[in-house]
Amino acid sequence: MWQQGQVFKLKARGGDGQPLWAYRYRLEGRGSARPQIGGFATRADALKALEKVLARLGLGGRAATITLGELVDEYLEMHQAERVTIAKLRWLLGKATAALGEVRLAELAPKDVYAWRLTVPEGHRFEATQALRQVLNRAVAWGLIDYNPAKRGVPNPVRRSKEKRPFDSWRQIEAVADRLGPVYGPMVMFAAATCLRPSELFALEQRDIDRAARVVYVRRAFANGRLKHTKTRLSTRAVPLQAIALDALDRLPPSENPILFPNSRGGHIDFRSFGRRHWKPAQTTAGIEPLRHLYDLRHTYATFALRAGVSVFAVSRFMGSSIAMIDRHYGHLAATAANTPSRSSTRSRSSGRGRWVDVAREARKAAQRQLFQASQEATAASGGRSVDAGTRNRRPVRKQKELNSRNFAEPSDGLEPSTPSLPSRRNRSQPMATDFACFRALRASAICH
Repeated sequence: MWQQGQVFKLKARGGDGQPLWAYRYRLEGRGSARPQIGGFATRADALKALEKVLARLGLGGRAATITLGELVDEYLEMHQAERVTIAKLRWLLGKATAALGEVRLAELAPKDVYAWRLTVPEGHRFEATQALRQVLNRAVAWGLIDYNPAKRGVPNPVRRSKEKRPFDSWRQIEAVADRLGPVYGPMVMFAAATCLRPSELFALEQRDIDRAARVVYVRRAFANGRLKHTKTRLSTRAVPLQAIALDALDRLPPSENPILFPNSRGGHIDFRSFGRRHWKPAQTTAGIEPLRHLYDLRHTYATFALRAGVSVFAVSRFMGSSIAMIDRHYGHLAATAANTPSRSSTRSRSSGRGRWVDVAREARKAAQRQLFQASQEATAASGGRSVDAGTRNRRPVRKQKELNSRNFAEPSDGLEPSTPSLPSRRNRSQPMATDFACFRALRASAICH
């Protein structure tokens, strides 16, 4: 192998007005590729970088001979992840190795990656490019290449997500649940009222339900035939139990099975089997059109909650997702919650539960003013300072990020702004009477208007 390098001055100038420097080199003489790297402030910096590259790519140097395909195989062999994750990563990287697998890393250019990316179907283009970036990032960390050619000059915009199809109302969900039997029916109602992922729902055990605190603890997931950790660190959480969720639990038949929602054999429910044998047929019988996925129960929770005025922060904590994800997928619902009437966030008035979230903005403000005055009087009567009632939102930001899923004075009967999500300065041993007074005031105002 014959190689040479060259350092030269560029016409471009830096911020200080001085010319920039670059280097280029060849590995196999005339006719071989001659990579060029520029942007160095001085000739000495460019020369030092060139010497480093030539030392790494010298005779017998592995970086000069390893191909993309060989790097991918080595990476997958060492990568630690779930088997299904490895399988998906191998499938995505296969799209890159099919076209660029024989290309040596030292000769892999951004234009090659850019051209390959355009050949990948749009439905998998983003994920396939991200997978390739992941592998090449490791090559940079290992010192095999200087930069990631899948990032430099290769944009990878996130593909537009599919339309979310939440259920229109609780009546629709009940219609499906009524056709699913004594275990699966309450399970569906419970899922819509707690925003659990299907894998988290199927892994629930009796000990995860705390009726005294009215919360369900999400500690594990069941997928691909085995129990595992939750999806992310945020996924391990406590979710408040609404009246609908408590009612669903009360409807379950007595059982000594530790699994909260077992299948017909007493084991964990299989996601694909349940969807094919029970979920879709029940929707068809109930006349649901278009058919929803089981995951749409989670979308339903987010939709109902944000339309009812629950904050994006609280929804993200209850769903075990980042605020950015909630804002990206459902932020438009929160932005219009104050002015757009909700058609589906609560049961209809005919069921005896008025649609209080449809109350006008002015009526809600009037109710909040009444609540503030009442809370001042209540605090003063209890011996506290009346001004303390108005300082709830002045506490440090770090305290706002604590999840409060305990000390419910009574379960709610819908997704409403009073769903406790943030700790207050009140003693935790005292019931949160003011929050539920707010709920009653808003509800009464809605019915009156």
